[in-house]
Amino acid sequence: MAKRSYKTELGCIACDELGELGAGKPNWLVETPHLLCAIDTHSLLIANRSTILLLSWSDNSAASPPLKIRPDLSPIDAESITALEWLAFGDNRVIVAGTSSGYLLFYSLRGDLIHRQMIYPGRVLKLRVRGTKKDLIQDTSSEEFCLIMPGVIARFDGSDVQNMLQKWFEEAQSRFWDEKPRSQDSEDFGNTDVKIPYQLWNIGKNGTCSDAAITGIMPPPLMEQQSSQRYYCAVAVGEDAVISAYRLSESKGRSLVGAILSKVVPATFSTLSSFSKLIWRSEPSPPKKSPKKLDQKPQPFARASSLTSLIDHPRKGEKLTLSPSGTLAAITDSLGRILLLDTQALVVVRLWKGYRDASCLFMEMLVSKNIASSSSSYSEPSKSDYCLCLAIHAPRKGIIEIWQMRTGPRLRTISCAKGSRMLQPSYRFGASMSTPYVPLEVFLLNGDSGQISILNRTLDS
Repeated sequence: MAKRSYKTELGCIACDELGELGAGKPNWLVETPHLLCAIDTHSLLIANRSTILLLSWSDNSAASPPLKIRPDLSPIDAESITALEWLAFGDNRVIVAGTSSGYLLFYSLRGDLIHRQMIYPGRVLKLRVRGTKKDLIQDTSSEEFCLIMPGVIARFDGSDVQNMLQKWFEEAQSRFWDEKPRSQDSEDFGNTDVKIPYQLWNIGKNGTCSDAAITGIMPPPLMEQQSSQRYYCAVAVGEDAVISAYRLSESKGRSLVGAILSKVVPATFSTLSSFSKLIWRSEPSPPKKSPKKLDQKPQPFARASSLTSLIDHPRKGEKLTLSPSGTLAAITDSLGRILLLDTQALVVVRLWKGYRDASCLFMEMLVSKNIASSSSSYSEPSKSDYCLCLAIHAPRKGIIEIWQMRTGPRLRTISCAKGSRMLQPSYRFGASMSTPYVPLEVFLLNGDSGQISILNRTLDS
């Protein structure tokens, strides 16, 4: 009886261009420093500090040739590529990169610069694309694009990003017959004047973070129940605090208590100052000189309030993975533990030990045997036919374990090569309205062989 592999091979990305990124050495995919990966349907992005490589695979051997993108990075600041992700809406896909200087870069699949925008001075750690639809858990539907930096999180509304990209694609279509050559980072071709609106928060009050995510919308504070502002919950992990949670407000102003204090304290100080002048008759202060013209300042922070934090030295939070609904987060730490956090109650509901250097991704598996094995009357499975699971890649053990959420058993153990990496496509804007339902899947890239596989989502396969 043949041994089940529990994964299906999709194609191979091996090519000569990978040699520039370090391919050819054993375990190069996981041991090469500053190497980034992002996967989408039949396409893969791999980047080092200065180059983005777009690779494709296909079953009929008709894949597109590799494409190299070399962003215009500042040599003075030693700027480099530090984050990479796909952004898709409708039939359009773009490449998004974050840099060590706080810039956000959008590229087309031809390598043309679509948009370049400064977000905040600092290193971009991660790019997250997420969407939720209205259900029993979420009162409203939303789509967002987030940028994570040490102690800082920026949120773009999905509609604002789509509008900018849609306008660029329409203009690019009208320029289709224009034969004037343009470089990849041409200012005329890329939209650098128009800025995408975004919100910015400081989430470093409990120490700098190594990863973070906005988990969803949360109720306002007790003293601001009548507020029309929207509040978000953010969870961060880092060195000083393993886990910390924040309430993010859309408003840049103070809270109600802070507003009262801001009125009372200055008024008291002004009264005392006037009284002292009457007694000592201090000399008038010289007129202030007009300040010199300064460079453009970063966008001011909106209000962020600390909710709770877990400090447990010497343990450090390393990576955070969010479930599709945002109600669960899998957090890895420096002691080889994996914590399953309920992001609404802010309570750890499950713990795994002995998983050093592990990485986690949520996925969905078919649990209904009738649907998984039915062949006479085939029908597309619905969302209710799937169960949420957590895939844990333990590279030191050379396995991937799949556990049923929240407290379910381990469903299977899959062996994998040592130099492999788990990947998952980012959320596609508009996917919440699409039919049939597209489950959350996990891909496996073997760096040494170049093979890309997908983990089977049926329990009997």
